[in-house]
Amino acid sequence: MLLGQPSLFDPSRAPVGRHTVWAYCHVPNGSAEDFTESIERQITRFAPDFRDCILARSISSPAALERWNPNLIGGDFVGGAMDFRQLLFRPTPSLYRTPRSNLYLCGASTPPGGGVHGMAGYHAAMTALARLTR
Repeated sequence: MLLGQPSLFDPSRAPVGRHTVWAYCHVPNGSAEDFTESIERQITRFAPDFRDCILARSISSPAALERWNPNLIGGDFVGGAMDFRQLLFRPTPSLYRTPRSNLYLCGASTPPGGGVHGMAGYHAAMTALARLTR
């Protein structure tokens, strides 16, 4: 399970005096099981009053994720297999650059993959900055 509280660093993500929290867990591809209870139980192990603070929830099942974005087959938001070959050749040999000037790619389908949060964006930004400084 992964949990984030973005409103701690960006107050515009919640009303004054409130916070937003997001969490997810990995489930079998295409699972229809609702893992909300399991996630909240894990959070309350470390924040016992967590459930008392919940004002609203938005839950996305794997099927809902796939409806929202057809590339997320079975709800897989990390872009499929992440073996050694994929690590080297996703999505193009040039990695973050595209044939179009000033267009760069980042996300789960670019190295180092969906399980390394934020690094694809960092590398794409560094690639763009390197080009700007040439």
